[in-house]
Amino acid sequence: MTSWVEADLAEVCTLITDGTHHSPPNSACGDFKYVTAKNIRPWGLDINDITYVDAETHRGIYARCPVEYGDVLYIKDGVTTGIAALNTLKEPFSMLSSVALLKPDRMVLDSSYLKHWLNSPGAYRSMTGEMTGTAIKRLVLKQIRATRIQVAPLPEQKRIADKLDSVLARVDACRDRLDRIPALLKRFRQSILAAATSGRLTEDLRQSGAIGDAGAQIAQWLKERSNTDKKPPADPDLTHWDLEAPLGWIICSVSQFAECLDRLRVPIKRELRKNSSGLYPYYGANGEVGKIDEYIFDDELVLVTEDETFYGREKPIAYRSSGKCWVNNHAHVLRAPTKTANDYLCFALMYYKVIPWLSGTTGRAKLTQQALNTLPIACPPGTEMMEIVRRVETLFAFADRLEARYAAARKQAGQLTPALLAKAFRGELVPQDPNDEPAAELLKRVAASRAEAPKARRGRKSA
Repeated sequence: MTSWVEADLAEVCTLITDGTHHSPPNSACGDFKYVTAKNIRPWGLDINDITYVDAETHRGIYARCPVEYGDVLYIKDGVTTGIAALNTLKEPFSMLSSVALLKPDRMVLDSSYLKHWLNSPGAYRSMTGEMTGTAIKRLVLKQIRATRIQVAPLPEQKRIADKLDSVLARVDACRDRLDRIPALLKRFRQSILAAATSGRLTEDLRQSGAIGDAGAQIAQWLKERSNTDKKPPADPDLTHWDLEAPLGWIICSVSQFAECLDRLRVPIKRELRKNSSGLYPYYGANGEVGKIDEYIFDDELVLVTEDETFYGREKPIAYRSSGKCWVNNHAHVLRAPTKTANDYLCFALMYYKVIPWLSGTTGRAKLTQQALNTLPIACPPGTEMMEIVRRVETLFAFADRLEARYAAARKQAGQLTPALLAKAFRGELVPQDPNDEPAAELLKRVAASRAEAPKARRGRKSA
């Protein structure tokens, strides 16, 4: 890197400024696009949700910030500070002050090289270490202009930028493919559960003649609970049910399959939870939400989300709890007669399409205890149920291993971009050519050329 040199950004840019400091009226249609930090992405401008300003407003902003095609845009305010992008629009537009405009001197500095350098870990540390502000952190133009940049010979800059464009495009493509895996795994798990609770997963058992009697099993469970149940279990509400039970299975309600223990739930104020040492899990609609010193349950349970707010989320709506715990009144509590039955019940309810059974206003609807008790589920005989649970656990373990490998690969992919950028600006990404004019000589020549150029005369200010 003997041919490289350090310089202030102000030395290698012809203009460093930002957009308007007063947010103008803007709307979904108008004369000129209005770009803010939300529109800046490392790959360019995202104009999917762009807004517009009128021509008069644009003239005032553009006089201060004349952005052109190929200029570098840099977020300098807020949580996304540090993202740089090339301007890919060939039309004039207005900008807010959250975005800085850097016009590189093309005789000294390549635009793509500057963009990549601004996105590098070293540049980020240099920039953000000087951020000011309390409510919203921001960089001021003076700090940006004084930031030091490693300037390579101009031909080498172009080689570095071209190499980074090529390699980072492959990294982004890899990351995009990896990002599709969580959705695939979710569909895989859902398909396993759908096959398990419809009988398709164990169809081979029934074809071999292993057919039990789920009806007798349910009758036995209800007989055992008859002394503790305060009221008889509800029949299944089949209004929205369209699946037929396989041979030997029975369609029963949740309350016929398991006992509802909602009467034992107790909510606790957050202030009291903060003062506890956290011996036992404290469950709510979204799973474990904290720890608490006491417990009200010590059993194998299935907890079911009560609030509509949590339906359609990534997490399943039912989950298992084993051992001592506390449950608040945002999760229903179910207990099946055996651990195997408990596991099967959880599998049946994890992604249950409960929306038709909800009651209340949209956005605040709930799965009431009464509705939960009438949810229909397909119940297999005991022996087949055990095999279903075993197969589901095996397939889920396989999915968990895939998920762990995905997480490791995603972490590695996330480290590639900063590692490549750091390597590039250490001078290690592309070969150096001794025939390239050293950056220091180029800067001297350009500085001398600027000094010899006649200064533009200022016009008289209008009154």
